Amino acid sequence: MRRADRLFQIIQILRRSSHPVTAGEMACELEVSQRTVYRDVADLIAQRVPIQGEPGFGYILDDAFDMPPLMLTPDEIEAAVLGAQWVAGRGDRDLANAARDLIAKITSVVPERLRPIIAYPASGTRPAKASAADRIDLARVREWIREGRKIQIEYLDQHGARTDRVVWPIILGFLDDTRMLAAWCELRRGFRHFRTDRIVAARFLDDRYDSRPAALRQRWKRDMEERRNSGPSA
Repeated sequence: MRRADRLFQIIQILRRSSHPVTAGEMACELEVSQRTVYRDVADLIAQRVPIQGEPGFGYILDDAFDMPPLMLTPDEIEAAVLGAQWVAGRGDRDLANAARDLIAKITSVVPERLRPIIAYPASGTRPAKASAADRIDLARVREWIREGRKIQIEYLDQHGARTDRVVWPIILGFLDDTRMLAAWCELRRGFRHFRTDRIVAARFLDDRYDSRPAALRQRWKRDMEERRNSGPSA
């Protein structure tokens, strides 16, 4: 790795971390010695990059630090394009169009020498399977998730039985051949997952649920973790 790339990567490591990062951790990721990391950090500080910390404690980057937009490495470009290609093939119409627009925007702003990475990527996704048609406006669902509002749905279970539910939407999951809505269900008083092709009708309510969206998502994550750890019941 060129030294300029390594300095840039040190900044990236610090930017993505919410806690101090030790020289040993950075050295392991960059595959260099700790002494090299100490020297590189000192050089960055000398260039007025606002890094705070000291050897043995760890380093943090001031939140106010900013970099020119889209200073991307080849691997970052490929990661962004790979993810966008996956979404373009499996997302709903609005999200798929946004993914294609993202690829076009990245192509228009990266240096000419990096454009072959987008045109001829070294990574790819397998073709998407045909997915069942959604019966709910997923773009509006995402908006209601962000705003913390309730949705009233009519849902068909796997046996074709219909139920009316009011749910607190948490996150949309995109699988190869279907999409799932994770939500807190007022009827069942618990977290449930609903296939979007089985939601036969929906009313987007103005009512907000009595929790912050971020807090509700954390509760859902803890519930999923507990289910995984408990394993199948006897």
